Amino acid sequence: MSVTSDVAVIGAGIIGLSTAYQLSRQGYSVTVYEAGRPGYGQSAGQSRIFRHAHDDPRLIRLAVRARDQWHGWSDDLGVTTVSDDGALALGETAGRRLPLLREAGVAAEAIDADAVAELLPMLGAYEGTAVFDPGGGSIDTRAVISALASRVADSIVGEQVIATHRDGDGIVVRTPTTRGGHGSVVICAGRGTAALARGAGIAVPVRLGAHVRVSFSVPGETSRLPTLQDGSGHFGATGVYAAAYPDRSGYGLGLSDHVDANDDGAIVDGARLGELADAAVEYVGSALPGLDPTPREIVHCWVTTLPWGDDGMAIWRDGPVVVMAGHNLFKHAPVIGEALTQTVINAAVPHDFRPDQLLGAAG
Repeated sequence: MSVTSDVAVIGAGIIGLSTAYQLSRQGYSVTVYEAGRPGYGQSAGQSRIFRHAHDDPRLIRLAVRARDQWHGWSDDLGVTTVSDDGALALGETAGRRLPLLREAGVAAEAIDADAVAELLPMLGAYEGTAVFDPGGGSIDTRAVISALASRVADSIVGEQVIATHRDGDGIVVRTPTTRGGHGSVVICAGRGTAALARGAGIAVPVRLGAHVRVSFSVPGETSRLPTLQDGSGHFGATGVYAAAYPDRSGYGLGLSDHVDANDDGAIVDGARLGELADAAVEYVGSALPGLDPTPREIVHCWVTTLPWGDDGMAIWRDGPVVVMAGHNLFKHAPVIGEALTQTVINAAVPHDFRPDQLLGAAG
């Protein structure tokens, strides 16, 4: 079978779907290649955190723009994309980021122990540094993925990409039964990005790993459930994050620790993933006694970090080949899709997204 279009997008996670959606709105014909179910790779799970807070002020400014675009997506797609429940952050890192948030016009504020208890009554006693961002919230990942995928459903080729290669000024994409001819290609395939990019002549320094998120039921009903980032160590762990299910019946929680993978994606210490899940359960027992401590759902997710930080991201371009890589990308998906669309249209990577700009670098 043969297909042709202006642009091929490899990967139907949140970044690929965002890019395909925005290219289509600009009048470009798009073919999306995805071997699995859209949104069930690195974008899997019930929810993600939307937060403005970052160490790199550029990411904060991008998050402000992304929040506006999430609102626009809600109107256009007909789904609630991000809750209005806010984002709660604990620990000295939260306090250090507060001035950066205010400089970007984010209405975040330091709050005391009473306010923390009121916002998140299921949390154990805490009197340390706390910051609340009312513009944060939980992203309804499945509603967003489903809505975006439906917009490009007729353009999805449900097969694994075997190879890409140049053909004159364009690109050929080969799958087991399809040959696609395209003007350009955007590679945003999660753990498969580096290998596909390397085959197209672009070296991307992605470090592979995997981590775990465990969900817990929320007893009773609640009208508000802010996201949580805990870097305080007060409850025995740092780098903890949690986001609510869309109906607030569950809280998906993970630790920032991950299990390293080899360059070929092999995870040698698979049992370590179970240990990380157990650590999440232990944290809930200590920090969130208001939750049901029995795990409700477990999500295993790939980690694709760049050398300059856990929030690092970049776009590479060489002729008709465009590559996106990074980690913790979901909250910025609208502006990343916009940047990839601009890269295709203008034949140039937007300045801050160039690899030499180290977007998302800590410090």
